[in-house]
Amino acid sequence: MNRVFLYILCGLVSSLAIPTVALAGAPDPANFPLRVHVMKFNTRARDTRQTGDHDAPEYVEGMGVADLFENGEPRGLQFTYSCMGGMKASGGYGTFPARWKKKDKTLEILLPETGKPWNLQACELHAEIIPGLVFYWKRGSLTEEAAKVLKDWMVKHEYDPEKDMNDPVMAAGEPDPAAGDGIGDSQVAEPD
Repeated sequence: MNRVFLYILCGLVSSLAIPTVALAGAPDPANFPLRVHVMKFNTRARDTRQTGDHDAPEYVEGMGVADLFENGEPRGLQFTYSCMGGMKASGGYGTFPARWKKKDKTLEILLPETGKPWNLQACELHAEIIPGLVFYWKRGSLTEEAAKVLKDWMVKHEYDPEKDMNDPVMAAGEPDPAAGDGIGDSQVAEPD
């Protein structure tokens, strides 16, 4: 009887230790001080069957555009990527934790696993910074704007994802950029 109890106890202890070991290898968001808002991307699955390696992990690759928040400043970027779990677009004002692996060239971002948002997976972006510009949605289309316009909007609305200020303070009746109304609608004329 004591031996059965000992086996059960050992099994219970070892099963509790597995998640701790698994979590120890997970990336720590505290080590990712930057924030990235992924606007749009395309993807293409990597077919490992052609190489004959059926046990190779599946990953996807593609390209896209995003805004990077670094030192309180927004910067637009174009990127190519290769990720194990696939790329995700940011929703609303949401951003993903990021850090530079190679300054102004390679970013590593953390993306939530589909169905398990607490499980973060690293994805590498090969970035090309677009000087002076950011991206945003305006009336259903992706467009560019001067980074200064977004910075002014961030200050006015107390929005700074690097400081966990993720919900802008909006005045009553003010257009909501997350709804596709555009950050610069009141400041920039609509192009013809």
